[in-house]
Amino acid sequence: MDLKQIEDEALHLTKEERAQLVQRLVASLESPSAEELRSDWLLAARRRAEELDQGFVQAVSGEDVLKKARALIK
Repeated sequence: MDLKQIEDEALHLTKEERAQLVQRLVASLESPSAEELRSDWLLAARRRAEELDQGFVQAVSGEDVLKKARALIK
């Protein structure tokens, strides 16, 4: 099916169905790709490692993090 056929089919949808389709298409454009996510996480990890190495931040144990998280949700 080519773009023209998809467009013709979409125009035969109800107004509500077209609105849903538009929302899904826009959301698909806004969502980062898997590669973009990997790249973003890698950059964040490198930045955090540099902050630790340079002493700008201090590491917190996973146990302490979980204690604080559990206290927040009680």
